[in-house]
Amino acid sequence: MVDNQIDKSKKKEPVNYNELCPVRNVLDRFGDKWSILVIVVLGTAGKLRFNELQKEIGDISQKMLTITLRKLEADDLVMRKIYPVIPPMVEYTITDRGTTLLPLIQNLTDWAQLNMPGINSSREKFKRKNTMED
Repeated sequence: MVDNQIDKSKKKEPVNYNELCPVRNVLDRFGDKWSILVIVVLGTAGKLRFNELQKEIGDISQKMLTITLRKLEADDLVMRKIYPVIPPMVEYTITDRGTTLLPLIQNLTDWAQLNMPGINSSREKFKRKNTMED
């Protein structure tokens, strides 16, 4: 079997895509603008303080970063460690579970880089076609 093909010969249980579906649940969680980026940055950097993480990402607001980190911490993808010093120091690291996502995200990144020229071309064709019809 070629790496890029799905082996359809293996019988799998049908997936129920209701609100309890694991696939739907995970995609809902990572479908936001920031979660995957936070995981990639922490996977690369190892350990970062909040302000370092915000600076590394760039255009994320403090509020959005806080919300994103809390969601990722709740799913045990990111770990938050508070040091008992004044002022308080907090560091974030990727967990073992979060680390298992990195190769999957890399595969998606590779796919996007490989296919983006064709996608851009298709978008332009679609735009021209729909502009002519209007």
